[in-house]
Amino acid sequence: MDQEEGLKAMDNIVTQFNTYEDFLDSQITTVDLYYLEDETLARQLVELGHRGTGERVKREDFEARKAAIEIARLAERTQKKTLTSAGKDIQDNFLTALAMREEDNRNGKLSLNQQEANAAYTLKKQLASVIFIRDRNSHGQEISGYIDYAHRLKTEDFEVYFSGKKRLLPRPKDMSFYNWDTNIAVCNSSPNYQVIADNPEGLLFKFKRDRKILNVDPKEKPGDNSTRIPIPTELYIQAVIFDHISRRKT
Repeated sequence: MDQEEGLKAMDNIVTQFNTYEDFLDSQITTVDLYYLEDETLARQLVELGHRGTGERVKREDFEARKAAIEIARLAERTQKKTLTSAGKDIQDNFLTALAMREEDNRNGKLSLNQQEANAAYTLKKQLASVIFIRDRNSHGQEISGYIDYAHRLKTEDFEVYFSGKKRLLPRPKDMSFYNWDTNIAVCNSSPNYQVIADNPEGLLFKFKRDRKILNVDPKEKPGDNSTRIPIPTELYIQAVIFDHISRRKT
C-alpha cells in the first residue's frame, strides 16, 4: 500500500470511529471474546497486532490523524466565516476576480484539487496577487497604483468593497501610488513584495518568498510563475490583476 492509499485508509477509519477504543472493538470477534473472556485483553491484542480483522493502526497515528482532521474542519468553518466576499451578489468583473482570489490570498496558500493536495507534503504553493487600479479619487484627480492584495486583506475589512459601499482605490501606503494631477509618487515595500523603483526600464516587484521578479510593464512578460490579467470593468478606468504563484519544496 502506497502513502496515498495508506492515508486514505486511515482517514476512512478515523472518520468512521469516534475513539480509538471504538476502532479496537470493531476488530474484536465474538470468537475472540469467547476464548479470551476479557474485553480489555482483547483490545490490547488488537492494538499490538495479534488480533484483528484489518490493518493494524497505532493509537498515536489514529489520535494524530483525528486531531488533524478536526483542526482542518474547524479551520474550514472559520475560513468560510471570514471570507468577506461570501454571500455577496457580485456583478462586476473586477469584484468577481477579487472574490475568486480572496481565499488564497487571505490564507497565504493556493487552493488545491485532490491530486495536487496529495503532493502538498513536498511542495507548498502560495498565490500572491497584485492589483493595479487607475481611476479618479473623490476630488476628481486621476490616481493609479499597485496594491498587495494579501496585505490589504489583512489590514482592512473588504466587506465594504464586495458589498459595493466603497470602491477599492490605491493609497499612498500601497506598494505604488501616483497622483497624475499633483505628480506625487510614492513607493513602499510590503510584507510580501520588495519594490524595485530604481530600475531604468520601469517598476519591478520582487516576491520575498521565492525572490522572483514581477514585471508590471504591459510590453514585457510578467516573469516566472506570474500572469497579467486585464479586467474589463465599469468601476474603473483601468484594472489589472497580476497573479504570482510561489512554489517551494519542503
